[in-house]
Amino acid sequence: MTQLAAYLSFDGRCAEAMTFYAGLLGAKLKALMSYSQAPAGGDMPRVESDLIKHAYLEHKDFGLMAGDTPPGVGHSPMLGVMLALTLDTVAEAQRIFGALAEGGAVQMPLADTFWAEAFGMVTGRFGTAWAINGASKPMPGA
Repeated sequence: MTQLAAYLSFDGRCAEAMTFYAGLLGAKLKALMSYSQAPAGGDMPRVESDLIKHAYLEHKDFGLMAGDTPPGVGHSPMLGVMLALTLDTVAEAQRIFGALAEGGAVQMPLADTFWAEAFGMVTGRFGTAWAINGASKPMPGA
């Protein structure tokens, strides 16, 4: 089975971010492995660190993976990508958007569009950019 999933990179805040996302999105944090917990293998040395090597969040509709930038490797903020989340209702979009906006930066407030009753863009406090859609509308010409 072929799958595509987002893998987010954090600068030491992966555990905090993924725990927050799991609670916010009603998902389960299925994996949260630190570098010190990971077995050594091949060319991957064991690193004594509490930074997260791999995290996996499982939702009934999607999965999301993440990790902290490996020790000794410079971290760069996530640029040129955002996670698009589509929710069934405007109320749910408002709840999620509001929680992501706390301590973050709103690029576009939630507003009515031709494709959704609510759409907005926000970069949350962990540096992840989100596009939030609530109550989809039929696309013109579809």
